[in-house]
Amino acid sequence: MSDVHTANKALIAPLRAAMYDFDAVRVQAALKGAIASDAVVHMPHPFGDLTGPQELYDTCYAPLLKAMPDLERRDWIVMGGRTEHGGDWIGCGGHYIGTFVAPWLDIPPTGHLTHMRFHEFYRIEDGQIVEIQTLWDIPEVMMQANAWPMAPSLGLEFCIPGPATLDGIVPGPWDEAKSQASCDHIVEMLNHLKKHPSQGGPEVMEMDKFWHPRMNWYGPAGIGTGRGIAGFRNWHQIPFLNGMPDRGKYVDDITYHFFGDAEYAAVTGWPNMIQTVTHDGWMGIAPSAQRITMRSLDFWRLENGLIRENWVMVDLLDAYRQLGVDVFARLREFNKARVMGEIPFPVGEV
Repeated sequence: MSDVHTANKALIAPLRAAMYDFDAVRVQAALKGAIASDAVVHMPHPFGDLTGPQELYDTCYAPLLKAMPDLERRDWIVMGGRTEHGGDWIGCGGHYIGTFVAPWLDIPPTGHLTHMRFHEFYRIEDGQIVEIQTLWDIPEVMMQANAWPMAPSLGLEFCIPGPATLDGIVPGPWDEAKSQASCDHIVEMLNHLKKHPSQGGPEVMEMDKFWHPRMNWYGPAGIGTGRGIAGFRNWHQIPFLNGMPDRGKYVDDITYHFFGDAEYAAVTGWPNMIQTVTHDGWMGIAPSAQRITMRSLDFWRLENGLIRENWVMVDLLDAYRQLGVDVFARLREFNKARVMGEIPFPVGEV
C-alpha cells in the first residue's frame, strides 16, 4: 500500500464486505480478523463500553441481526487520517438497513424496511483495530416504529443521504497537504462558533466565511436536519445555546481527535462536549442545572473551500440518561398496549 491510511482502509474492507451480505459466521470471522482481542469498544447508550470483537458481536450485532434477519450495511463515507495526537483513524458513515420483524431494545417491530445511521471510528495500530468509537442512531429506529417517547424534533427527520458528490469512499493515496487544509478549515470554523454568545452576537461566528450557502447540517434523530445557515441556526444552534449557553467553556477537560482525507474531515472524542442544561432547557427537558458530557462523531465535506455537508451524530440517549430521563423506560410505558412478538412472514422470500 502507498500509505498507512490506504492500508487501514484495506484492513476494514473485508469487515464492511461481510456486513453488506450480513452472515453471522462471516461477520464474526471478519471482526476477529480486524479487531484486537483486547480492543476498547465504546458503544452508545445503552450498550456501554465493551472489550474485543466477540463481546461486540454478542452484545450489539447478534440482537440486531435477530431483529432484522436480512441486515445489510451500507457505507457512504470511508475516510482516514492522522490526528493531531498522532493516532491513525478510519471513520465510516452509513446505514444499517433491514426488515424489522422482531423487537430490538424494546422497540416494536414494523415488518418494514428500517434504516439506522451509523458513525463508526476505528483507531488502528500495527495493522489491528485497538479502539472503536461508535454511535448508532437508535432514536431513528424508534421514530420509524412510531415509538419515540420524547419531544418532537425541530429539524427534518428523514433517511439521511450520503455525500451529494458520491465520493465519500475516499481512495488512496492519502494527500497530507489537502487533508490538513480541510482539517484546519473545520478547526477554525469551530473556534469561531465558540465566540457566540460569550463574545457577541451571531456575526462573530462569521459563518459565511466557512459554510456554503446551500449547506446541509444532518443532525441526529431527535434534533433533525437543517438546510442552510438559517436552518442550522433555527433548528439546532439557537435551541442548543438557549439551553446550554456555557457551551465551549470546558474545552480543557476534553480531548478532540481531528483528521482529514482530501475534501473530508472528521472529529471524534469520548466525550468531546461538556455543558450545563440551564435557562430554557433543551429538547423539551426542563432546566436542571445539570452539567453533562456529550459524545459526538462528525463528518464534514468541503466544496470549493466551504462546508457543503455536515453529518453529525450525538449520543442523545446518554445525554437524557445524565439528565435523569430513562428513554427506554418511557418507550416501554408508551407501548404497553402493543404486541411485542415477531412478525410472522418470511423475510426475503416470495
